[in-house]
Amino acid sequence: MTEPFQAALRWYPIWLRNVRVWRGLLGPALLGNVGEPLLYLFGLGYGLGVFVGEVDGLDYLTFLASGVVCASAVNTASFEGMYSAYTRMAVQYTWVGMLSTPLSVADIVIGEAIWAGSKSLFSATAILLVASLLGVVDGGLALLVLPVAFLLGVCFGSLALVVTSFARSYDFFLYYFTLVITPMILLSGVFFPLDQMPAGIRMSAQVLPLAHAVELVRPLMTGRPLHSPVLHLGVILAYLAVAVPLAITLVRRRLID
Repeated sequence: MTEPFQAALRWYPIWLRNVRVWRGLLGPALLGNVGEPLLYLFGLGYGLGVFVGEVDGLDYLTFLASGVVCASAVNTASFEGMYSAYTRMAVQYTWVGMLSTPLSVADIVIGEAIWAGSKSLFSATAILLVASLLGVVDGGLALLVLPVAFLLGVCFGSLALVVTSFARSYDFFLYYFTLVITPMILLSGVFFPLDQMPAGIRMSAQVLPLAHAVELVRPLMTGRPLHSPVLHLGVILAYLAVAVPLAITLVRRRLID
């Protein structure tokens, strides 16, 4: 294995370490990362769906399932990049120990971001499987939802690491969830179509990565035509391209400077 290739994979031990720890906590992890999104899917899909009927030409459970996949990927990655990452950074000092090895801050941040994306992928896979069993997935391209969920998870995991670099306690994360994540989920087409919203909100949603993820995932899960996929992927990748180097810089400042 050549040296450049080895350097490119130095994030892998961080990812593998997190996998091994996660396996020991599989029960609580399943409950939090899969159980809660499925409650939304069943509770709102079957409960509220009786009153809502069809939304945008789809029955509400079908419409909701694609949104829940995306929202779950965002929440899972954000939680991992904040609460779990903060524990490793400031409570257990795991990252400090890693820096005593040949690993760098960039290796740690990239490994953590990819791990957050991996957890989002797992959550999305479980929800997609349940949605398929419920008969609300219609399209041979539905499996393409999984790489989108992974990419979305890496993006929001990186953004969460930016927030973590400023945190001095777990309470700090409530600001991000309350002021950023929750409003974004409500305004990104997860629970209801954006075209029913006021023009200002529709325009604001166009700069939100979650809204673009929903625009990708919903057609893939329902068999509808996919419009402007390059634009939607481009927005997510743009956030990712900014978030990763910013997280590396800020985490380095927190740990070393």
